[in-house]
Amino acid sequence: MTSQATPQVSDLNAQLQEARRALRGDYRRGESLARHCSWRCGGPADHYFEPADRDDLIAFLAGNGIDPLFWLGLGSNLLIRDGGLRGTVISTSHLDDSHWTDDSHLYAEAGVPCARIARTAAAQDRAGLEFLAGIPGTLGGALRMNAGALGGEIWQFVEWAEVIDRRGQVERVPRGEFVASYRHVAQPRPGWFVGALLHLPQAAQGQAGDRIRQVLAQRGASQPTGKASCGSVFKNPPGDYAGRLIEQCGLKGYRIGGCEVSTVHANFIVNDAGACAADVERMIRHVQHTVRERTGIALETEVQIVGDGMEASA
Repeated sequence: MTSQATPQVSDLNAQLQEARRALRGDYRRGESLARHCSWRCGGPADHYFEPADRDDLIAFLAGNGIDPLFWLGLGSNLLIRDGGLRGTVISTSHLDDSHWTDDSHLYAEAGVPCARIARTAAAQDRAGLEFLAGIPGTLGGALRMNAGALGGEIWQFVEWAEVIDRRGQVERVPRGEFVASYRHVAQPRPGWFVGALLHLPQAAQGQAGDRIRQVLAQRGASQPTGKASCGSVFKNPPGDYAGRLIEQCGLKGYRIGGCEVSTVHANFIVNDAGACAADVERMIRHVQHTVRERTGIALETEVQIVGDGMEASA
């Protein structure tokens, strides 16, 4: 059986290598993901690919890639365990086209940073997306989790989204086929976001820019912006705030290994002393356990925890 199986594996590897030679993006094996994540910790990817553009991504999906696939933007709102990720990590860093299709519609690809979208809209005196200025992620991640802040959510402004499937086929899907709720979006069929068209109302001249400055000032005053974190770790429970509950339980400043519950905002866990992903995950579980024991409220994580390593129940 060994003599029959080995040529098949060799043939598959040869086919993959030949297909990758036609790609224009950056393909690497064993890539450290700590440098691609805002928490600055986590293990390696078995396979890592940064497509040069959408056509390169389509070619990769059509003839390459070892499953499972994991899509990576700026690596915020993400904890990758120390054992890393199996399969292939696809970075959206070069899916960064954005342009106006008319006076009120802004198209952006999945890798465009949220802050850039907010600035682009404000420059044209278009309102509604100012909250994105304080979200350290990309449009793809924002679409996936219905990112929001200060009373706004991204799916309020989506007219249609583009979704790519495992074969590299791109489909334009109307807003009405998605079900958006608090930090969650249900998709009508499997696939990954590669772009969206946003409809933005008119604002008074300079108003959106002023609002962005207010958002950034508020963020700087109330969040630990100078330290490695993922943003908010926990979803706000109905009628309350996760940060308030965590602070009420006396957890501000609590440390495990190289990470700490921020003394600025208790819904942030900062890596300020070389924490590993296991330190951060232990802290998440400790905060959940403590808040549940003392208040009866079960905090749900907003951050996505993926990869091989520590498994723990809240």
